[in-house]
Amino acid sequence: MTLFTKIITGQIGCEKIYEDDLTFAFLDIKPHTLGHTLIVPKIEVGDFVDLPQKYVNRIFENAQKIGKAIEKATGCKRVGLMVQGFGVPDHFHLHICGINGPRDLDQNNSRQETRENLLKIQAKILEHLN
Repeated sequence: MTLFTKIITGQIGCEKIYEDDLTFAFLDIKPHTLGHTLIVPKIEVGDFVDLPQKYVNRIFENAQKIGKAIEKATGCKRVGLMVQGFGVPDHFHLHICGINGPRDLDQNNSRQETRENLLKIQAKILEHLN
């Protein structure tokens, strides 16, 4: 069972942003930028190229909705997406980040975030998502 499956099933806590029958989205605990969200399929597939098409479609549909909410919640200039697949190589995940410049997606910009700050940004994103 992957780390992300444990999050999806509630064995590991998270600040959930969105869930449907195929996907699950939650805040990254080491965000690159405010509101950095991960969206994952509810199946354990490690590589993007191996994901069934219905999951690919749903992930990107939901990433767009979540991205719009992140934009409104944070006031960022745009939303960036990143797939690199090395942090949790056994479960595909798409990073959704509000960005103001290309350096915002730099791996070296991530930092551990407090639960208090995660809860604050979660509330703002959810307010604009619903």
